[in-house]
Amino acid sequence: MTTPTEPTTSNGQRNQNLQRIALIVLPALAVLAAAYYFAAVRPYETTDDAFIDGRAIQISPKVSGHVMQLPIADNQHVKKGDLLVQIDSRDHEVKLEAAQANLAAARSRQAQAQILVTVAEATAAQDRAAVVSAAAEARRAQADLERYRAIESRAISQQQLDAAVATAQAAGAALEVAQKRTAVSEAQIGLAKSQIAITETGVEQAAVAVRQAELDLSYTKITAPVDGWITHRAVEVGQLLQPGQGLLAIVAEHEWVTANFKETQLAQMKPGQLVSIKVDAFSDRVFKGHVDSIQAGTGAQFSLLPPENAAGNYVKVVQRVPVKILFDETDVPRFPLGASVVPVVKVR
Repeated sequence: MTTPTEPTTSNGQRNQNLQRIALIVLPALAVLAAAYYFAAVRPYETTDDAFIDGRAIQISPKVSGHVMQLPIADNQHVKKGDLLVQIDSRDHEVKLEAAQANLAAARSRQAQAQILVTVAEATAAQDRAAVVSAAAEARRAQADLERYRAIESRAISQQQLDAAVATAQAAGAALEVAQKRTAVSEAQIGLAKSQIAITETGVEQAAVAVRQAELDLSYTKITAPVDGWITHRAVEVGQLLQPGQGLLAIVAEHEWVTANFKETQLAQMKPGQLVSIKVDAFSDRVFKGHVDSIQAGTGAQFSLLPPENAAGNYVKVVQRVPVKILFDETDVPRFPLGASVVPVVKVR
């Protein structure tokens, strides 16, 4: 006959065994959890507030005109220097021809002014020679007069003396006229040279107008500033364009990740740290990268309306700081800007 104490003894033994197992398993699980935390969680920082970023260059015309050619399509890849838009250039060609004609006329005026300087200098030289000749004649006449005066009155008639006086006075007057004519000639040289300076200024202004017309003509061909992909196209053939009007954007080939980490995650983060990058659009692949830089300010600080923390109703919110992450691999596919990314940064 079975005693009534046997079931109790069996249950007690089972409980003791469970307790022994718990005493062994629970500490082991705690050790494994701690090891997992320190090996796989604590050395890393991650965020799901991260996106593919890049440079989207807005293309706008510098001159007005109708679109004549549009050799591009949406999402097409272009190389630096490829033609994007051809604006009607006929008006600007006419303006360039007019500017070139004005430049030629200005150079003709400059050449004429230089010729006038040469003529004025030659005239002045001739007048100076005339002064020398008149001075010599005046000295000769004065010498004759003095000789006549030195002769006794009986040896020379009064008529001869009067004639010598008149000749000396005429020679002096001729010298004075020649000297004044020379002064006028010298002034003409200065005036002609000042005209050269004026015409040189006119030539420079006309040359600037030609260069501006050449630039305006070159602006009728809008080319790609960088290698990239056409996107957000808003231009068609025949459309009348105005300076500054948005036509399209070119997404440059170089892309990176902008990850907005919490400020509490940045204590150990620094440039150069390795990053594992998972892009939602390519969920079956993990890309390698590194931290390039950390923005010197929170995202909210550079927003359109920065927060005014001096207000009395301030509520503390954990801020996000943009971190730039570069891809280390060369065979990275082209990602759409704004694609979602999950980066994992090894900070320890």
